[in-house]
This record gives sequence, C-alpha cells and structure tokens, in this order.
Amino acid sequence: MSRIGRMPIAIPAGVTVDIAENNKVTVKGPKGTLERVLSEDLDIKKDGDTIVVSRPNDLKKMKSLHGLTRTLINNMVIGVTEGYEKVLEVNGVGYRAQKQGKKLVLSLGYSHPVEMEDPEGIETVLEGQNKITVKGIDKEKVGQYAAEIRSKREPEPYKGKGIKYETEVIRRKVGKTGKK
Repeated sequence: MSRIGRMPIAIPAGVTVDIAENNKVTVKGPKGTLERVLSEDLDIKKDGDTIVVSRPNDLKKMKSLHGLTRTLINNMVIGVTEGYEKVLEVNGVGYRAQKQGKKLVLSLGYSHPVEMEDPEGIETVLEGQNKITVKGIDKEKVGQYAAEIRSKREPEPYKGKGIKYETEVIRRKVGKTGKK
C-alpha cells in the first residue's frame, strides 16, 4: 500500500473542497481558488473534514497515481492556506534585478537587460537588488517561474556568478594555474 497515498488530507478551517464528476477537484481558501482534473481511475472521497484517496486495484499504474493524486490535492490545500514561495539570489559583479510594475528586469552581464512578465497568479518581490522572492498559491507555477528566472543565467562553478536558489549549494571548481 502506498504510504503517502493512504494518508488522509486534513481540511483546515476556512477551506472548502468540492469534488465534481470526472474527479475535478476545486479547493477554495483565504488566498484564492485552485482547480485541477485528476485521474478518473482513482476514488476521491470527502469524509467530514478529511479527504481520502483510494485505488481500485494494485496495478503499477494505479500505485504510482495513488501517491501522486494525494500529494497534488494536499499541495492545493496548502497553497490556498499558506501559499508557496521560492527565493532566488543574484550573484555577480554588476548583476542586479529591478521591478517595473509587473515586469522583472534583470541585468545579467548581457548586452541587453532581460525582461520577464509575471505570470497570472504569481508575484515577484525584490529585497535589495539581488534577492528575488517568487510567491503564489500554485506550487507547480511558482517552481516553474523560479526555474525560468534561474535559466536566464545559471550559476557557474568557477566564480559562482549567476542566479541560484537560496538553498542551492554550488560546487566550486579551481581555475587554471600558471605554468612553471
């Protein structure tokens, strides 16, 4: 049995969960509303103030969907109550980030500034010129947008210049040494 899949999901106060036909799950909470269509093969039941996901049989596909479905619903519940955020750091001489309305303008050593429009439902907050916080209620969108920002200049191993996640550790390499 899936250890994650069989755990019930607690619904906190102020959150409503609706399960429509075709397993369309809608979660409303203080921070907003999320909806997602999940696999029709699994059985999603609301039991008082908990949600239980169960699978019809022990096929490999059902086993893998079981834990995934439970985690997706749990992420939706956490998203509408607390929200998600990822923190990125911009390292490098002359590298900096600026905010112009809903646009994030990055100076990353290219001949032009890199402009990125905040997607719907996601906001970026700057702390100083080198700390970007990506916030939102959808975990997938927050992670995707943070990865897109990072991809504009990934950290390099020699000087550590580029955009990295706050928790990321860059393995440094030793540069060239002169001939003797």
